[in-house]
Amino acid sequence: MKNLLTIAGSDSSGGAGIQADLKTFSAHKVFGMSVITAVTAQSTQGVFAVQDIDPEIIKKQIEAVFEDIPVHGIKIGMVSKTETIKIIAKTLKQYPHNNLVVDPVMISKSGFDLLQPDAKAALIEYLLPMATIVTPNLPEAEEITGMKIQSLCDMKIAAKKIHLMGPQYVLVKGGHLDGDAVDILFDGTICKNYTSKRIETKNTHGTGCTLSSAIAANLGNGMEVHTAVESAKAYITTVIEHSFAIGKGPGPVHHFYELYRQDS
Repeated sequence: MKNLLTIAGSDSSGGAGIQADLKTFSAHKVFGMSVITAVTAQSTQGVFAVQDIDPEIIKKQIEAVFEDIPVHGIKIGMVSKTETIKIIAKTLKQYPHNNLVVDPVMISKSGFDLLQPDAKAALIEYLLPMATIVTPNLPEAEEITGMKIQSLCDMKIAAKKIHLMGPQYVLVKGGHLDGDAVDILFDGTICKNYTSKRIETKNTHGTGCTLSSAIAANLGNGMEVHTAVESAKAYITTVIEHSFAIGKGPGPVHHFYELYRQDS
């Protein structure tokens, strides 16, 4: 069994963040480990407060894992402060690693800033060049590139601009556009489209975290990037299709639908 590490924030409602990452890892038959960067007071209705973890504790968490356990892949999610970003980058560089997926979490669905405005430059400078693949949605891609994205053509331009910032691959997620859900992967040479039907549901809490964690798990399990993205895209489509409501707002995706179906 491969060991996957998520470096991200905690979601008290369990639908996104560290909790979604660990569920996704388990669904992909890898052992999940975590470094918590922040604690959020969060529900299906939104994010109400955030407390960042001290950078030194983040550093110690990373060191504790790497000094003891082989790490076959890493997913980085919510890293809200410049100091957090710098310590993660500096500490990871102390250890051999590969299969690094960066999900540039910036704003929650409810509009809460999960990346402090002054930390965007640090994310671009320190984490994007380390990434095997970076997975922005359209608002995040707009923040990173400074351009407006309103079409598939715009998505391709944005992917190429982000690629120039250093990641090996860029996956721009098109879920915010109308029509089918089309994601675009740029490998430095060509753009490849991954299309799935749009599922009409409000229960999409944690979809970005889940997709990036699925890609990381697939890479850790030995898939090459294009195959890892294709498999993760199929997984996220299934778990959105079988998502469910548990609160007053958007509910979570069903991370273990396939497992539960086998047991029924």
